[in-house]
Amino acid sequence: MTLLCRESHITCGDLRGLFAAATREASEAMRRWTNSPIELTLDEVRELPLEDACGRLGVGDEHFAMVAHTIDDVVGGTLVLMFDKDNGRRLAASLLGKGSQNGGGWSEMEISALTETGNILSCAYVNAITRLIDRRLVPSVPYFVSDYGASVLQQAFAAHASLRDAMLVCRTGFHHAGDELSWLLIFIPTIALREAMEDAFVHLP
Repeated sequence: MTLLCRESHITCGDLRGLFAAATREASEAMRRWTNSPIELTLDEVRELPLEDACGRLGVGDEHFAMVAHTIDDVVGGTLVLMFDKDNGRRLAASLLGKGSQNGGGWSEMEISALTETGNILSCAYVNAITRLIDRRLVPSVPYFVSDYGASVLQQAFAAHASLRDAMLVCRTGFHHAGDELSWLLIFIPTIALREAMEDAFVHLP
């Protein structure tokens, strides 16, 4: 699930084309990285009220493993890849070629595997936006967080709360050999990036 704060004249249809291209690129990158039949699908694009976005996204007080990036300072935003604990453990185990741990803290190798996964996905989405706005965007080094999902997202939304009253949600499904995975990919752009995207759409040939 890819999520954007909304306050512009860009339509859901405009963004569907952009994120469909990003989703295809991310799918190819994930298949190469995991050496497995992972597929990403763009399932829907819709708006959600800001005040209950976490509830609508199904993110509550359970712990998530999260890989976060910031993208530039002004024309950029925040991107968060989220796993519930079981899915995060299974992905890390698959990438490391060993059995999944049942509990305890996250090892340095597990964290490294998950942060590289987040890095690959963020690059695919950032590349798609870069091509649209013709401006190079640079994601930060990814960092790993294990915390309550709603708490982390609310902090990420806080910078937009006084300026925006709704979010545009692009629901991206993650599938492995036909089975759906409980992963969330969330992107919150700055106002400057939304304006750059809007301007790019206006001037498309």
